[in-house]
Amino acid sequence: MSTNIFISAGEASGEFYGAQLIDALRRAAAEPMEFFGLGGERMRAAGCEIVVDSKEIAVVGLAEVVKHLPDIYGKFHELLRAVDHRKPEVAVLIDFPDFNFRLARELHKRGIPVVYFVSPQLWAWRKGRIKQVQRYVSKMLVIFPFEEKFYAEHGVNAEYIGHPLADLAPPALDRQQYAAAHGLDPKKHWIALLPGSRKQEIERHLPTMVAAAKQLGLDYEFILPVASTLDAEWIKSKLRQFPARLVSDARIALALCRAAIVASGTATVEAALAGNPFVVVYRVSSLTWALGRRMVSLENFAMVNLIAGKTVVPELIQNDFTPERVAAMIRELIAEGPARSQMIAELAEVRRKLHPSSSTETAADRAAAAVLKLLKAPQPQLS
Repeated sequence: MSTNIFISAGEASGEFYGAQLIDALRRAAAEPMEFFGLGGERMRAAGCEIVVDSKEIAVVGLAEVVKHLPDIYGKFHELLRAVDHRKPEVAVLIDFPDFNFRLARELHKRGIPVVYFVSPQLWAWRKGRIKQVQRYVSKMLVIFPFEEKFYAEHGVNAEYIGHPLADLAPPALDRQQYAAAHGLDPKKHWIALLPGSRKQEIERHLPTMVAAAKQLGLDYEFILPVASTLDAEWIKSKLRQFPARLVSDARIALALCRAAIVASGTATVEAALAGNPFVVVYRVSSLTWALGRRMVSLENFAMVNLIAGKTVVPELIQNDFTPERVAAMIRELIAEGPARSQMIAELAEVRRKLHPSSSTETAADRAAAAVLKLLKAPQPQLS
């Protein structure tokens, strides 16, 4: 008889981690495993039955969520109907807190133990949600070293497992072959543009990125990785004839580019692991910014800077995110000099911090072990 596991991952990064976890669980489990839930192409390829595709609910910001609430509400209940029909032994919720915290409450009501994989940034804002974690989450799996202490101080069963991206082998690089495959000039410096994995992020970030790229000029080549949650043809329409090369693998693009412009989020960790200099940008609606800024207690937004405990990469957030400022910073980081060499050295230190030990176990292996341990443990009575 197989074990039934529900997984919910609403973003490109989360469903990538979900696919890794599915593979790790199948390797570690003694019995067959079946998976279903919310995700995208990577989880589908790993053998998960996708009840709701993450493309259908990927929105960002408080104001944006309100606009799409009817659709999100419908998809939420579609997932719960699948849960009620399949009755999973355990649920794994990956990041995506506005949606997944509501799922956690409903799963708890049904007596289904919840593993939360990739902590929402409660240590930065909306700390009141810690009560929901305490009540509805059986195990919190965190991917940044400082998070384990935060949860321990709040009485939450948390474990630092390392960052899944840090376990990936460096991409096999052949600059000449990559240039030929994507129509790039290997003699020019390449700059990566990573505007985000959601449509709203593309609409808010890509025009300014393109304007900055135009200021930098066509002496450079520009590469735009397209997240699995997005449609490449739609991205092309947003470029408005600007000659950026669309590619599918952000890690290779970041490793081969001289510098990058990266929207705040998981992509900044990918950029840090690649090791080349970059600038972090982000913009939300005015309403979301006004509401959210009052609740954020941190000076830095970029995860790379939070891991380092200082400003390693420049952050251009909201009104500071202009074509002129982006172009000026990229010019400084492209040139050989102190700014470039110092950032490369500091990014190397960030990479070191993302490995919890010298063990050959990966973050996905540790996450799988935690899920299997929870499956075997007696479950507490509902509260």
